[in-house]
Amino acid sequence: MNRYQALRRKAPEWFREDPDGIRILTDPALIRAARKQVTEAQESRGSGPFRSLLTRLRAALRPVPAGVVSAGRYLWYLRDPVRFPDGRLGLYDRLLPPPGSSPGVVVLPLAGPEGRVVLIEHYRHATRSRHWELVRGFGDPGATAAENVARELREEIAAEPMAIIPLGETHPDTGLLAHKVRLYAARVDGVGELEKGEAIHRAITVTPAEAEEMVADGRITDGFSIATLYRARLAGLLGAPEGPGPGALDSGA
Repeated sequence: MNRYQALRRKAPEWFREDPDGIRILTDPALIRAARKQVTEAQESRGSGPFRSLLTRLRAALRPVPAGVVSAGRYLWYLRDPVRFPDGRLGLYDRLLPPPGSSPGVVVLPLAGPEGRVVLIEHYRHATRSRHWELVRGFGDPGATAAENVARELREEIAAEPMAIIPLGETHPDTGLLAHKVRLYAARVDGVGELEKGEAIHRAITVTPAEAEEMVADGRITDGFSIATLYRARLAGLLGAPEGPGPGALDSGA
């Protein structure tokens, strides 16, 4: 738990408390009790005195670990010891961005004077499937929003932004992920060579109406892309493709 305690000191925002929420335990005795209860619940399948003895021994000697389960370049996996609002003790898994990282970005590329939507067919390891998506990626530590947007456009579709339009933020999965992602549209003059190393197979350009039809009929299922297209619709970008739109950022910011 030493690394976990160090994280609490370094990133206290990840451990904010709400009196009516799920409380993170700090008392060592309560933490041990939470780990013991979870271990016993996991090991309780079966019956008989021998099985019961094994369950108690496992809970006492090798309880389910808590704290920092793993820490990588793009995410940290925590298992927090907690008290639920009904008084139960337990462990709760969550994924966090590394301390000091900047939010990831999703970019809706709008190509040419017609503002055609650029979609990429991206193979994703998690689902072992191909998905139609917008451009996206993790943020570089210390980078500005415009720098992250420009880098992802260059890396994935070899395009340069002529204008960058903020579309707000989204939390992709509030039940598991603490990540916050920033959404943008970007005017681009075309699509270049694709990033094959990231398993991007092809790119297409479609009208805004065709992109929304792909959402409606299930060809686009990626949540980031759906959220960004919806925000672009609310911002009036999909119905008025002329010009960079209100609130544009200078791509050199």
